[in-house]
Amino acid sequence: MDTDSTSFDHTVDVLVVGSGAGAMTAALRAHDEGGRTLLIEKSDRYGGSSAMSSCLLWIPNNHLMAGVGVPDTEEEAWSYLKGTTAGSSSDDGLRAFMEKGPEALRYLDEKTHAEFVSLPEYSDYYPRVEGSKPGGRSVEPEHFDARQLGDDFLSMRDQNPQMQVMGRVGMTAVEARMTMTGQPGGMMLFAKLCLKYAFDLRWRFRSPRDRNPSGGNALIGMLRLSLMDREIPLWLEAPARELIVEDGRVTGVVAERNGRTIRIGATRGVILGAGGFEGNQAMREKYLPKPTRKEWSCGNPENTGDVIEMGQKIGAGVDLMDDAWWGPTTVVPGEDLARFLVIEKSLPRSILVNKAGSRFTNEAAPYIDIVNAMYEKDSPGSPCVPAYFVFDATYRKNYMCGPLLQGSAQPDWMVRKLFKQGYIKKANTLEELAGQLGVDADGLKDSVARNNEYARTGKDPEFQRGETIYDRYYGDAKVEPNPCIGPIDTAPFYAIEAFPGELGTKGGLTVDGRARVLTESGDVIPGLYAIGNCAASVMGRSYPGAGATIGPATTFGYVAASDAMGA
Repeated sequence: MDTDSTSFDHTVDVLVVGSGAGAMTAALRAHDEGGRTLLIEKSDRYGGSSAMSSCLLWIPNNHLMAGVGVPDTEEEAWSYLKGTTAGSSSDDGLRAFMEKGPEALRYLDEKTHAEFVSLPEYSDYYPRVEGSKPGGRSVEPEHFDARQLGDDFLSMRDQNPQMQVMGRVGMTAVEARMTMTGQPGGMMLFAKLCLKYAFDLRWRFRSPRDRNPSGGNALIGMLRLSLMDREIPLWLEAPARELIVEDGRVTGVVAERNGRTIRIGATRGVILGAGGFEGNQAMREKYLPKPTRKEWSCGNPENTGDVIEMGQKIGAGVDLMDDAWWGPTTVVPGEDLARFLVIEKSLPRSILVNKAGSRFTNEAAPYIDIVNAMYEKDSPGSPCVPAYFVFDATYRKNYMCGPLLQGSAQPDWMVRKLFKQGYIKKANTLEELAGQLGVDADGLKDSVARNNEYARTGKDPEFQRGETIYDRYYGDAKVEPNPCIGPIDTAPFYAIEAFPGELGTKGGLTVDGRARVLTESGDVIPGLYAIGNCAASVMGRSYPGAGATIGPATTFGYVAASDAMGA
């Protein structure tokens, strides 16, 4: 704790630590309420995990829902939030999110360069919970013309390779679904995006990055352009090191810039929006279920829990530190980040098995449930970490999987290096495949036989795969009677390992409904706010829908800035 009241090197009204979507929203809102605002980012790239992600926002009762014919009410939103969080989150935080989320989204839509499209067919993750909606609560950014940023675009954090075709061409969530699930027009769309990328000839000599980005690079680009319009400074390579506390109030931050230590004062408040601790193996070992590896994460490797520990040093409480935004991941040799298995696991002609060769969950369920099942059912007799994603030749021909395009577009000989590296296994029989994986052969054959029977009947009595509207969202609508289940009967057979990964950690500093950081005893720490993954998630141990990470991050960025400025 720093209690020295000597003068500051730089003073603003609101200091924002971090540069993701929530942090940028906070800076924009504080500025628009009359505040002098500064963002500081410890790395040499801005955008955080937001820039790397699909950057969907889950906002119940938002203003775009009426336009796509999906009505919503606060009462329905409240029922669904209470049902999914099941007591793992405070009513104060949930009510603030429910009430301020639509306001924050409208602010971004009307007062910044951000442009969103509603996803009327992207169901909430738990359709059986009272108050759920078949779509509309998730919104995603449109494509963004990154030429507007000039060279500053090159300082934005790259997207995860899985968010782009061949690690290059940006696709929205809607476009990815069309392409990866074999929908009509999907390949035409794919070709169109690739041609647009290829014909940006002058830029190709400068960078492989797509200047027609989607997802996180699109939204961060829109928000960055909004910051530039307002001349709000963003300092890169300026890590925060310590919170300055004077007379019980946080009044600034000790940071580093250009090789020297500086003191930055914040007369109205410090807003921490610098992510979780997924990139810190020591913190993972201390808090998360085991086994755990930072290499299994899709989050920003620069997120090492610095601001969480800074808050703890001045008495802030923490919560949900053993939890994360879980999802099964695949680790591709030569890539710095794991890839999230979202669409692949819902498609027919595939199953996920443990070391005993047995299925242990509904593969098409929300990805958080997959990893919770991996940890809950992991045992010495039937290890589930790692698990094995098994599919057949027809799957390989028709669908993308991890870094692999459909076999019809990218046959095995074109990716033989991945086979040689052992990333993907291939065999002419299930027994041979089981041997390569070290999986029980009888167990695998039995699981496949059961799956094939379920494909015939359309019913999965074990795990109910494909029974909900969410399950079927990423299924193949051409497959009947169940778009998520198909026979695994065409040799050769394939498999990749699946790990308990995440988009980022979920635990962090405890906050109230105004995003104010609380002490371990529940008292407010004046002048200090936390948002995004450095705050304990308002969603508790749940994951209500697509965008339930960045929806609350932007909402509470807006809330924190409004509170700091007295708006």
